[in-house]
Formats: sequence, C-alpha cells, structure tokens
Amino acid sequence: MDPVEEVLNEPAMRAYIHRLIGDEGLNLLEKFPKEGEHSDEDLAASTGINLNSVRHTLYTLYEKRLAEYHRIKNNETGWLTYLWQLRIDHIYDAIRDDMEVVLDKLEHRAQFEEENDFYICNDCHDIFTFTQAMGGDFKCPNCEQPLGHFDNQILVKALRERIESMKKALGHA
Repeated sequence: MDPVEEVLNEPAMRAYIHRLIGDEGLNLLEKFPKEGEHSDEDLAASTGINLNSVRHTLYTLYEKRLAEYHRIKNNETGWLTYLWQLRIDHIYDAIRDDMEVVLDKLEHRAQFEEENDFYICNDCHDIFTFTQAMGGDFKCPNCEQPLGHFDNQILVKALRERIESMKKALGHA
C-alpha cells in the first residue's frame, strides 16, 4: 500500500488532513499520481479538480511540509512551472508541530486561569476577571445583576491534566 493510501485509511490521519484541505483536497490526494512530479495544471486536468482548488490544496500541504515543489523556467516565455510531489511521510512532524502550538496555548490559558480571580453573572452567565468586575462595581454590565465569585478550579485541573497528557505524548514529561 502506498504511503498516501496508508495515511488516508487511518481515520485520525484522514480527519487531520480533511481539516487542513477539505473534501476537494482529499479528492486530490486520492487521485494524485503515485510516482514523479506533476504540475498543478496537469493535476487539475488528470483529476478533474478545479485548478484553483488544486493550487490551494498544494500550497496548504506545502505550508505543513506535506508537499514540495521545484520550479523550472521556460527560457522562451519566461514562465515558471512548479512541479509538485507529495511528502506525506512528514505527517507525523506536521501533527507534532500542531500539538506544540496547542500545548503552548493551553499553558498560557492555564496560567491566565491560575493568575486571575473570576466573577460570574448568574443570569447572563458572562464571566469577568476581578479587574473587570471591580470596574463595574461587581454588577453585570448587561443586566445590572450582582456578580458572584466563580470557582474555576475544575477548569484549571482539566487544563493541567490535558497539558500533562500532551507533554507525555510529545515526550516532554
């Protein structure tokens, strides 16, 4: 089985790729010739997929290092042709990079949750930091009801558990 087929047959990998490039992108990957380099125009013609969709998919894959290209220049016209090939073997690196970004965001969120005291409107369910609540005399700016203290310890615990799980999966623990 070729590497693209292997990845697309794995549900989690397929879902990851689908999130990146959508239905048309998946369609292109399924129809992408197994050998050699191909221009975007040739890929559009051979797969029946709109050229702009082919280009969008290839550039998105390129950003994740899942596709690469090299350019050739026509000396008569000066036109550049991009010849593409898939590098689906880099998918684990792409997922790892995305997980590192998510981990960083979760760590920042957990720090924000730990460093702040929160208040909630029991009617609107809007949540405010201490500074925001104090600025409004501890009344909801939407409905003028008094704000109550919001205990975010369950959220902090869940964030910390997720962070530790991701660190372990990434080999940071």
